[in-house]
Amino acid sequence: MPQALPLPDPASPPLVVRRLLVDLRVPLARHWLGGDAFRTALFNALSMSFPVGEQFFIDSVRAGVARLPADQQARFQDEVRGFIGQEATHRHVHDRFNAHLQKQGLVDHWSPRITRRLTRLKTYDVRAWLAVTAATEHFTAILAEHLLRHPDQLAGAEPRLQTMWLWHASEEAEHRSTAFDLYRALGGNERWRLRLFYVVTFHFCTDLLRQTLHNLWRDGTWWQPRTWAQGWRYLFGRQGLVPALWAPWHDYRRADFHPAQRDNAEAVQWLARHTDAWSPVRQPAV
Repeated sequence: MPQALPLPDPASPPLVVRRLLVDLRVPLARHWLGGDAFRTALFNALSMSFPVGEQFFIDSVRAGVARLPADQQARFQDEVRGFIGQEATHRHVHDRFNAHLQKQGLVDHWSPRITRRLTRLKTYDVRAWLAVTAATEHFTAILAEHLLRHPDQLAGAEPRLQTMWLWHASEEAEHRSTAFDLYRALGGNERWRLRLFYVVTFHFCTDLLRQTLHNLWRDGTWWQPRTWAQGWRYLFGRQGLVPALWAPWHDYRRADFHPAQRDNAEAVQWLARHTDAWSPVRQPAV
């Protein structure tokens, strides 16, 4: 196992918990992402997974910090409080977004599968919870990084929905290290970090694909050739998701990897440029 990484710097700025100033009461267009059925179905699938997943992330870091010695708890306290606040806000926003999807007749098959797996996982040591959280946070962070670098992938969406996704992406990049650092602080080893990363990779990719296909079926666009042309371009085109995420996915496998090694300048800049899209809120107690 590599040498333990330093604990968070207590002098570093705390994570800001932001209230998103976007009206999600207005219904969504069926193909809200520029009329593209495939991209809409994929982003809808991601949103369906967020409330259950983010609650687990909250439970994991809360349980993890409670296992630390008192002096280390104090050094993590502000970061964990900010992490919990951000994830709780994401959960709330995507609950509201998903309510519109349900009214459109889409059925969430992904969250029940997540719930069953997490019920089993919670019988294991809290370090396993944190390893799964850190691995999943790596996926959401590299997806966020890709979206922030290529905001044209949200072209054609209503401004309020572009704002929602880019705000979420920016905060995912911002708190990408919290679960990873807690795992290391609790003595989590490399063997289990990588083993659970491969498990998360399998489930995340297959579940995302399954839910996207379910959404297309319910949407009635499954049989349209245009849908599959859109999907191929989005996944495997010049700026396709799969080739773009291969290298950052692979980075997690390095023994010297740390999430903070990746540049999150786009996230910092987006949040600074869009202060009219959010307001700071009180951070919840750990």
